Amino acid sequence: MKILGLLRHAKSDWDDMGNRDYDRGLNDRGRRGAVLIGQHIEDHGISWDRIVASPAARVRQTMADAFPHEQPEFDERLYLATSDTIAEVIREQGGDAKALLLAGHNPGLQEMLFALVSPSNENELFDEAATKFPTATFAVFELAIDDWADIKDGCGKLVHFARPRDLDPELGPER
Repeated sequence: MKILGLLRHAKSDWDDMGNRDYDRGLNDRGRRGAVLIGQHIEDHGISWDRIVASPAARVRQTMADAFPHEQPEFDERLYLATSDTIAEVIREQGGDAKALLLAGHNPGLQEMLFALVSPSNENELFDEAATKFPTATFAVFELAIDDWADIKDGCGKLVHFARPRDLDPELGPER
């Protein structure tokens, strides 16, 4: 069995429309959400053997705020990646890790949820995540594989799902 964590970048800053999408950082709410979800991930207790992330500015800042003592590996292919590309990165980057954390963007991360979880493994957590996979969301899957190269559709079960708003109601949807 392998453990896969997916983390969506925190809320990005749209104030400076002069920035390219790739260069857009986090807003204040995003930085608060990144710190909070980082603490939650640490408290959750999984020791991540490997962390791989998109190099986009908002993901880099999310990682720096969430994991100030970690050095993720950045993989250009994860920038706005589809679920097929995410699976390819997992196969290539997983190595001998038992637990792999991957940080990136939607819609690819939510597409991974749909790809990994077969209908027979859908549960209440899946229903929540399928409805919306908002910024700074953290999801953990148990994968019925022994080698990352074997990742395929339907091999996973969603065992943990957390959003910043679950941890601090002030980080819920803006009204």
